[in-house]
Amino acid sequence: MKRTLTLLAFLACSQFAFAAVNINTATAAELDAVKTISPAKAKAIVDYRTEHGPFKSIDELKKVKGFGDKSVARVAAELTVDGTSTVAASVKAAR
Repeated sequence: MKRTLTLLAFLACSQFAFAAVNINTATAAELDAVKTISPAKAKAIVDYRTEHGPFKSIDELKKVKGFGDKSVARVAAELTVDGTSTVAASVKAAR
């Protein structure tokens, strides 16, 4: 029984690790919560978005300083340009 409860708790918490973050609405803290995005890259995304407007696709991250083909490919599954962010900023601290 204890094992089942532990598994259920883990599954409930792990949903946030795979949740999508909207790069058009997320704060720097929410972006920083994504495993492969550093605080500097999170700030660069917000700064770029503020200056150039919303992203039309995840591939546009290549225009942001610090992002290239490989880094965009690595993070693409965790990001979106539609909907609302569904990840808590506290996720990064839990890793």
